[in-house]
Amino acid sequence: MSLADRLLAAWYRGHPALAALRPLEALYRRVVEGKRQAYLQGRRSAYRAPVPVLVVGNVTVGGTGKTPLILWLIEHCRAKGLRVGVVSRGYGAKPPHVPWRVESDQPAHEAGDEPLLIVRRSGVPLVIDPDRSRAVQALLDSETLDLVLSDDGLQHYRLARDLELVLIDAARGLGNGRCLPAGPLREPAERLASVDAVLYNGAADDPAGGYGVRLRPTALVNVRSGERAPLTRFPSGQTFHAVAGIGNPQRFFATLEALNWRPIPHPFADHARYSVDALAFSPPLPLVMTEKDAVKCRAFAGHDWWYLAVDAEPSAAFVAWLDVQLTRLLPGRL
Repeated sequence: MSLADRLLAAWYRGHPALAALRPLEALYRRVVEGKRQAYLQGRRSAYRAPVPVLVVGNVTVGGTGKTPLILWLIEHCRAKGLRVGVVSRGYGAKPPHVPWRVESDQPAHEAGDEPLLIVRRSGVPLVIDPDRSRAVQALLDSETLDLVLSDDGLQHYRLARDLELVLIDAARGLGNGRCLPAGPLREPAERLASVDAVLYNGAADDPAGGYGVRLRPTALVNVRSGERAPLTRFPSGQTFHAVAGIGNPQRFFATLEALNWRPIPHPFADHARYSVDALAFSPPLPLVMTEKDAVKCRAFAGHDWWYLAVDAEPSAAFVAWLDVQLTRLLPGRL
């Protein structure tokens, strides 16, 4: 188990050694709160886009399901006739320059795995830049849009926002409730009181003070050919190698088990880079991975490599709430 994995386990399961990190946690809290207050009080300036900006983020380290929700938001807004664009930091990407417009034919190491997934799935105009305010300006310079979605960026206060949506893993919650490095929180839990909506990924119902959202598996897609097959392609009890290089690999493995398959789990670090040798498992069996991993493996994928396509399904109450917000932000357009 890597140091990162051990730290995650300590944050979510508890460990007495974390007490030694509390002085650093106190310093971290002062720094992040001071930064936020500087923008709220006008001592630092934020870029205000000429169109509404909706941020989808989290307050914890690790994956919470932001990308599927971004994809759902794109389709939901498009169905209402809205022109949507996306900005992202592009974690791990190494483009020739920034801001950088992501196109579907670019390699994952250049575009970033999550931005490339979003573009390939939806065709949405998307720009990556660690400075998301600069990314929004570049996007609006090249596209006529009604709305911009920021993939992550809750803590990027240089970009003013009109709505803040926060995703929390319903199973893991906020861990021990402490900030880095003593816990998994990027900002104190009190920050949740100031966001517009909190969504709990994996919640069967709407919890108090928030909304439920579930990830529904929809198909198996061949990594090499793009062939789309029903979930029944693998019978109940099927054994295969399962690869997940995401923030919470166990959630993916649990999803596969819930489909009555018997995955052999191979967790990797979030945003991991792959090679044929790294995925040469024994015994030879089919391989199933996440869509985020698949965008990095298409060039060398085996014929029996698949990814599990999933779609976000927010609760009806959240959809109704969002529609009210969109009407408020875009009067005359809806």
